[in-house]
Amino acid sequence: MHYFENEHLKYQNNQLYCESVSFEKLAHEFGTPLYVYSKNFMTDRYKEFANAFSKINHKIFFAAKSNFNLNVIKLFSDLGGGIDVNSAGEFFRTIKAGVKPKDMLLTGVGKSAEEIELGIKHDVLLIKAESLGEVYQINELAQKLGKKAPVAIRVTPDVDPKTHPYITTGLTESKFGIPASQAVDMFIECNGLSHINLCGIDMHIGSQITSIDPYVESVIRMVELTKLIQAKGINIEHFDIGGGFGVKYLKETPFTPGDLAEALVPIFMQLDCEIYFEPGRSLTANGGVLLSKVVYTKSNEKKNFIVIDAAMTELLRPSIYKAYHHIQPVVRNTKDDIIADIVGPVCESGDYLGKDRTIENMESDELVALMSAGAYAMVMSSNYNARCRPPEIIVDGDKYFLTRSRESFEHLLYDEKIVDGLH
Repeated sequence: MHYFENEHLKYQNNQLYCESVSFEKLAHEFGTPLYVYSKNFMTDRYKEFANAFSKINHKIFFAAKSNFNLNVIKLFSDLGGGIDVNSAGEFFRTIKAGVKPKDMLLTGVGKSAEEIELGIKHDVLLIKAESLGEVYQINELAQKLGKKAPVAIRVTPDVDPKTHPYITTGLTESKFGIPASQAVDMFIECNGLSHINLCGIDMHIGSQITSIDPYVESVIRMVELTKLIQAKGINIEHFDIGGGFGVKYLKETPFTPGDLAEALVPIFMQLDCEIYFEPGRSLTANGGVLLSKVVYTKSNEKKNFIVIDAAMTELLRPSIYKAYHHIQPVVRNTKDDIIADIVGPVCESGDYLGKDRTIENMESDELVALMSAGAYAMVMSSNYNARCRPPEIIVDGDKYFLTRSRESFEHLLYDEKIVDGLH
């Protein structure tokens, strides 16, 4: 079978390690399922991105929606990055990680009045608006609070990013942003509002994009649009291209930050703007593993099944996107390969982690690693079937840290109770 490795997640003497710590050791200490993240993978990816764009005035905002672990957020903040928060909950977590609001972008297609007020009160760096109605609401709330809100407007460049339709966001038919054809008139109208500082233009064309071409086409269109807006006397200080930079899950050949910079920096230099980026997945995905254990194996007349203790409740992407995550044994052996479905214990036929996979023949209690689980794994987890969400571990060299303990049944109950008089 094929084994998925990188510089921080690799086999040593046929055992899979995260940096200098074996997954067997972590499973023995913390049990399974278990999320494990490599600190130095994330650090390296951030520095690679920052260095690639060092020739231009830029700032990187880590997209907290991809991995909102407090220590992951703090790691990117400590490296000099800002944080892109998409909700009041992500704002709360980012504050708890010690990040100042002036280093946050408040984003989201349907921000509530309470979320907008939260951003205005705490002086976030920028609120990104996605409709004319939202800008008017921001203006009204800012007036009530006696402040002037810094606002960017998200524009859809109508470029097909050639990714999964559920994560395509830059086409006119998507729910995000405003059409480019309406942008100039809307910027002029919004620039006249008394409590709006209209200082930015924003785009985000989708997620898991592995070709540079959609970015080049979109940025060229948006730069020309920005020039038109600036010609109307509107001071655009920030140009935000969003994120969505793809990673390798199986056979993808994603571009590097250096490739992207080579293509885009000459275009950016046409503008006198600070350039914002919002990477998430590309900084964390392949630095994380969901560690699991085989519970049972079985076969019928058509298929082999490997039943593991992780499920769609811990890794939802295969169920809803048919997404691929490589699955491999923690200890390599010399058993024959089989073709099997790797499935979880949840009571749903859609509870699978991989179908028709070539994998070493495994037995009960053997450990398996579900790769590329550093993004959109824990953040999309659930308590379906009253399952307790797993712990999260961050590894730094030969040290490892429990950053979130395994939920207990008491966690699940929280303040739920039998109500007197109901029965």
